[in-house]
Amino acid sequence: MMNEFRDYLILCKPRVVLLMLLTSWTGMYLGATYSIPWWLWINATLGIAFMSGSAATLNHIIDHRIDALMDRTKNRPLPTGKLTLKSAFIFSALQGLTGFLILFLGVNTLTAILTLLAAIGYSAVYSLYLKRATSQNIVIGGLSGAMPPLLGWTAVTGTLDAEAWLLVLIIFTWTPAHFWALCLHRYHESKK
Repeated sequence: MMNEFRDYLILCKPRVVLLMLLTSWTGMYLGATYSIPWWLWINATLGIAFMSGSAATLNHIIDHRIDALMDRTKNRPLPTGKLTLKSAFIFSALQGLTGFLILFLGVNTLTAILTLLAAIGYSAVYSLYLKRATSQNIVIGGLSGAMPPLLGWTAVTGTLDAEAWLLVLIIFTWTPAHFWALCLHRYHESKK
């Protein structure tokens, strides 16, 4: 039971989600002109975390064959058969629906829609198309991963402001350099 829980947790990419939450909290605190109510902070945190976990799980599903070829990823739950594609998809759908409803009902419509678009951008546009179509995938697809500060900002303001887009631009600019350094470190695996 504990191993199965751990396998589902791995699908969510918890370290990546935590980094996304840290930047969304930054957006929340920079955008707030008042003390953030605890219920808003909790709803925004849970909604963004669930939807990010859903997108990460979809990424695992999409990449399960590629993951089986790389030393760094071959022991993940889907390539090893610890979890089935069907159970991973159901898990992703439940996370995504839960996260969207939390954001829509407990935060605001704008944040729910932007988080959904970011999740689609990562799981569908980046994972399904860009990764396989161009070596510039992270430059184009990095926008999805740069969205959390904007999501935090809109959670507390309900508006799309220039300052929030500046926060997105900072993360967007940092993303390719960070990813390329990781790729160079794992060049031979990535080449497969």
